[in-house]
Amino acid sequence: MSKFLSFALLLSSFFTFSQQPATSAEAIKDALIEKQKMQETSLVKNVPFKNIGPTVMSGRVVDVDVNPEMPSEFYVGYASGGVWHTTNNGTTFMPILDSSDTQNVGDIAVDWKNRTIWVGTGENNSSRSSYAGIGILKSSDNGATWQNVGLPDSHHIGRILINPKSPNEVVIGVTGHLYSPNDERGIYKTTDGGKTWTKTLFVDNMSGIIDVQHAPDNFNIMFASSWTRDRKAWNFTGNGNNSAIYKSTDAGATWIKVSTKKSGFPTGEGVGRIGIAVYDENTIYTIHDSQFHRKAQSKKSKSSGLTKEDFKTMSVEGFMKLEDKKLNAYLKTNGFQEKYRASNVKQLVSSGTVKPIDLAHYLEDANALLFDTPVIGAEVYKSTDGGKSWKKTHDDYIDGLYYSYGYYFGEIRVDPQDANGIYIMGVPILKSKDAGKSFTSISRENVHADHQALWVNPKMQGHLINGNDGGLNMSYDDGESWVKLNSPSVGQFYAINVDNEQPYNVYGGLQDNGVWVGAHNAREDKSWHQSGQYPWESIMGGDGMQIQVDSRDANIVYTGFQFGNYFRINRETGKRKYIQPKHTLGETPYRFNWQTPILLSPHNQDILYLGGNKLMRSMNKGDDFEAISKDLTNGGKKGNVAYGTLTTISESPFQFGLVYTGSDDGVVSVTKDAGGSWTTISNNLPKDLWVSRVVASQHKKERVYVTLNGYRWDDFKVYVYVSDDYGQTWKAINSNIPSSPVNVIREDPSKENLLFLGTDNGAYVSFNKGKLWEAFSNGIPNVAVHDIVIQPEAKDLLIGTHGRSIYKTNIEALQSMNIEDSDNNISFMEIEPIKYSRRWGSSWSPWSEAYIPETTIKFFSHTAGQKTLKIVSEKGTILSSRSIAIGKGFNYLDYNLELTEKGKKALMKEDKNIEFKETGNKKIYLPKGVYEIRIDNAKTKLEIK
Repeated sequence: MSKFLSFALLLSSFFTFSQQPATSAEAIKDALIEKQKMQETSLVKNVPFKNIGPTVMSGRVVDVDVNPEMPSEFYVGYASGGVWHTTNNGTTFMPILDSSDTQNVGDIAVDWKNRTIWVGTGENNSSRSSYAGIGILKSSDNGATWQNVGLPDSHHIGRILINPKSPNEVVIGVTGHLYSPNDERGIYKTTDGGKTWTKTLFVDNMSGIIDVQHAPDNFNIMFASSWTRDRKAWNFTGNGNNSAIYKSTDAGATWIKVSTKKSGFPTGEGVGRIGIAVYDENTIYTIHDSQFHRKAQSKKSKSSGLTKEDFKTMSVEGFMKLEDKKLNAYLKTNGFQEKYRASNVKQLVSSGTVKPIDLAHYLEDANALLFDTPVIGAEVYKSTDGGKSWKKTHDDYIDGLYYSYGYYFGEIRVDPQDANGIYIMGVPILKSKDAGKSFTSISRENVHADHQALWVNPKMQGHLINGNDGGLNMSYDDGESWVKLNSPSVGQFYAINVDNEQPYNVYGGLQDNGVWVGAHNAREDKSWHQSGQYPWESIMGGDGMQIQVDSRDANIVYTGFQFGNYFRINRETGKRKYIQPKHTLGETPYRFNWQTPILLSPHNQDILYLGGNKLMRSMNKGDDFEAISKDLTNGGKKGNVAYGTLTTISESPFQFGLVYTGSDDGVVSVTKDAGGSWTTISNNLPKDLWVSRVVASQHKKERVYVTLNGYRWDDFKVYVYVSDDYGQTWKAINSNIPSSPVNVIREDPSKENLLFLGTDNGAYVSFNKGKLWEAFSNGIPNVAVHDIVIQPEAKDLLIGTHGRSIYKTNIEALQSMNIEDSDNNISFMEIEPIKYSRRWGSSWSPWSEAYIPETTIKFFSHTAGQKTLKIVSEKGTILSSRSIAIGKGFNYLDYNLELTEKGKKALMKEDKNIEFKETGNKKIYLPKGVYEIRIDNAKTKLEIK
């Protein structure tokens, strides 16, 4: 979530568009079909991933739909984590969107009488990671199957309304593309369950519909809000002349604008996002993100301290007359470096090196003005005459709710049993019992601060279900206390990493949920409630960013939050030091990306790189930094989002100082002399695209990989390149990857030809350095993959998703097997010896589940079909035999070491001294010994010690 935007900046780039064309809906549809086919034929389709969580911090909720007859049953839509269903009041949830082509959700609606679920795909917010959808999905079997029923070029859906009396009649508010103009936005209506659609309201190709509501007892009476908004990598505008309120009296067939100049509702360029709540046909509430400027207030008393505004007009003479005490107070209070104190700053000013205005500019970097905004912000309006006239409900400003990013919220609810009871959502959530005259906060200690959705029980006052950036909360006392319902694994990770501990730990930075760390094999269940200690630990707040771990001491961790606010943390002592580099007074302020890149040098773990618009290097663990480059971007653009910033850093393991960088505006650079000189190596690559990764090869000094991402242009093509000459020339290796923006590429550390890739719609693997790719998704839904890391000792590959937390699989088979070997139809991977335990088949209580041993038989087959798997004794006796379905490619077969009665007798015939322990579950397990596993003529050893 962009908390560092200021809508005070209404700039000339208001609606500037890129030359990059938006990917067509037809091309996206073809890519989804292509991916489905790839999944069916993939050589790794049987290599399973396991979700390892974490869950407790959850992810962004966009909607909740509750069974009106049984409120213990409801569905929850997560922005990029799919739709989840509970029938036990949120105790447990089941994902139901996993079989679809996307996990990106804008709104959900349920026809409870007929058990039909509608999902508007594509998040209805407009944040940096609000992913586009693929239209309207519909299911009549609780998510077992989904049908796409239209609007494929909508990208983002604002609201879905189902006629309670005629469920085939549905009205959809389409917000439309986020990064480009398009015509498939506005109000759409179907009367035949989605077979055909009619566009009943179209404002313009930059203004979609963010909210639609109908009167509770009259589907004919509807109110909708249009929203003019445009996001670019460098700027966001969330207001315009065509943001307005519309009314329909014929169930959405026709519309009239009711927010006219004479209505009392704001009109004009400053009208932002509008949320709607309808109590009855006459009583309507709206929450408006007003981007009009506040009226200037006369200062009652002048502050005795200096402010940055003072320096903007101060002369050199006036500056030199300032009292040192006053000037030092300003410098210390505003975090100037220690070298900048009154005496030496006055020297700099008197010599002309620095101007007085620089003391203001020093604080106004590209990420400033978080809360320093002159706009009105949140305001609530009410109509009591069906939308003919509107009146603001409150006299004062509603400060502290929207700040400068009201575009991210915009939801309001009215209590169906109380016309004066309303709830408005932002940071925090507020309620009013006097029709919006006054408000009180109902945020509490275990509720995330950013609120996106709210269900108010129409039959029991005080019963609320709240969706926020940290998941789901429920209250039965009107928000005075809340319980947390976070069991779904829906974390939105930006970056992940691992250490070398035993067991190794996994680190991850999440959207608006900080940085967490936990053991890779931590149990992800409710048992932690008993101990009070969740197995993952939070080590940083804010929006969690990249993580670097000192390979010599895993207690030393470098991480932080958005816009380059990084820290060195000692997890053992709890000590942390703020290490963001500071520019020199008089120098242009550094620009830091939302996801500022950091890197510990593989040659010396005291050396830390950090990317602003220049590359910074610290030789002493971040205590001091120096810029070792010029500006390595195209120089930025005017806008209210930091742009022209570095996004990725990589240093070659072969040579210290052979460093590559990539920027958000398409520049890839290299230095071979530790920053002494730099060369731009992206001139022959597509222009202006976000460099999502630059990776120096671990296998060849001259080799480097680059991935570019067009998501911020609504360009979903695949851009992946490799160079074997330090970036002088490039070769595309996107080959057969279906269209989807690329976020990460990763080399296998042990096998040169093995590459892994993550896109906005899944992961891929190549066994031939990118000539051909295989879909890598067994157990993972179609979700955005933001990061991939490999733990080399464990041979585990971990995938950090932006919506479904972290997945893990073991890739030793992929690393060790030669899939080009066609001499053997089936090739086994060796199985590690298994330690026998008397616990097998037993438990501590007759009422507890027995402990079941298990091993995984891994093999590669050049053909698919039915085969016979045999377990054979050392003397050649067949102990067990069963038919198995084999896929072409890698096969991972779980075997629980169970033996049949027939197999037991055969073993005892071979050796009468063998003893079989009686088990609690009455199962027979292989005793200690050496066995063979056979398929056709292929075999491998199975040893139980």
